[in-house]
Amino acid sequence: MTFNLFAAEEQAIEEARLLGERLSAVAPEVRADFDALVEAFKRSTREQRRLVRVSDRLQAQLGSANQELERRRQEAETALADLRDAQEAMVRAEKLASLGSLVAGVAHEINTPVGIAVSCASHLSDATDRLRARAQAGELSKADFTRYLTTATDTSALILTNCERAARLITSFKQVAVDRASAERRAVDLSRYIQETLVSLEPKLRQGGHAVAVDCPDDLVVDSYPGALSQILTNLVMNSLTHAYADGQAGRLTIAVDQPDPATVRLTYGDDGRGIPAANLPQIFDPFFTTRRGEGGSGLGLHIVHNLAVGALKGAIAVESTPGEGTRFVLTFPKDTPEDPPRNDGA
Repeated sequence: MTFNLFAAEEQAIEEARLLGERLSAVAPEVRADFDALVEAFKRSTREQRRLVRVSDRLQAQLGSANQELERRRQEAETALADLRDAQEAMVRAEKLASLGSLVAGVAHEINTPVGIAVSCASHLSDATDRLRARAQAGELSKADFTRYLTTATDTSALILTNCERAARLITSFKQVAVDRASAERRAVDLSRYIQETLVSLEPKLRQGGHAVAVDCPDDLVVDSYPGALSQILTNLVMNSLTHAYADGQAGRLTIAVDQPDPATVRLTYGDDGRGIPAANLPQIFDPFFTTRRGEGGSGLGLHIVHNLAVGALKGAIAVESTPGEGTRFVLTFPKDTPEDPPRNDGA
C-alpha cells in the first residue's frame, strides 16, 4: 500500500467537483465564484507538492553532504594522526642526532689524552729497552740509571694525568648518554652536571673560539630528569652556534643558575649574538620553524627544549631578545620534580 501525502486534498478536490455540478443546477449564479475558489485550492495543492519535492531533494543533498563531511573528517583525523607520528619520529631522530654529536664530541676530546698517554708509554718503553740493553751489556752507569728514573717519573706522571682525564671524560659521557637515552629521574649536583654536559660541546665551542661562563651554586642538588636538562642545554648552545654568530665570529655564552625561592630553580642561558627579530619570537618554539632551512636548521631544536621544559621538568621557558644585543632563555623548574598523577584507565 502506497502512502499518499495529499490524499485528503485530492479527495477534497473531487468532492468540490461534484458539489460544483450540483451548484450549476440549483445556484448557477455562484458557480463562477465557487470554481475560482476550487482553482485556488488546486494551485495551493500543486505548490505544496512542489515544495515537498524540493524538500525531499534538499534532504537528499543534505544527507550526501553529511556523508561527505564525515568522510572528510575521518580523512583529516587520519592525516593529523600521521602528521603527529611523523613529527614524533623526527623529534626522536633529532634527539638521536644530538646524542650522536655528543659521542663525536667526547670521542674527539678523549683522543687527545689517550694519544698523549700512548706516546708517553711508547717513549717509556723505548727508554726501558735501552736501559735493559746497557744493563745486559754491563755498561749501565749511575748517570744512565738517574736519567732513566727522571724519564720514567716524568712520563709516568704524564700517562697518569692523561689517563685520569680520559677516565673523567668517559665517566661524564657515560652518565650523560645514559641520562639522554633512559630519561630516568635521579638527584644530581647541578653545577657538576652542567660542566659534564659542556664537555661534549667543547670541540664545537673551541672550533668557533666561543667562551662559556657558568655561574651556579656548588651545593645545589636537584631531584629531576638530568637527561632532559642536558638535552635542553645542548640544544640551546647549538642554537646559538647555528644562528647567533656569523662565520668566524667568536661569542660569549653564559649559564647562570639561582633560586627565586627554595623550591624553584631558575637557569638563565644567554649569548651575545645577533639576536632574534621581534616578529620571530612568537614562533620560536613552534615545530619546524627555522630561519636556516637547508643550511643545517631542522626547526626542532627549540621545540624539543620547550617540550622537555614543560613536560619532563614540569617547568616553563621564556625567551627575551633584542636584535644586535643577544638572546636570553629563562628556564624555571621545580627543584624536586613532582610525580605525574596516576592514570585512571577505569571506565
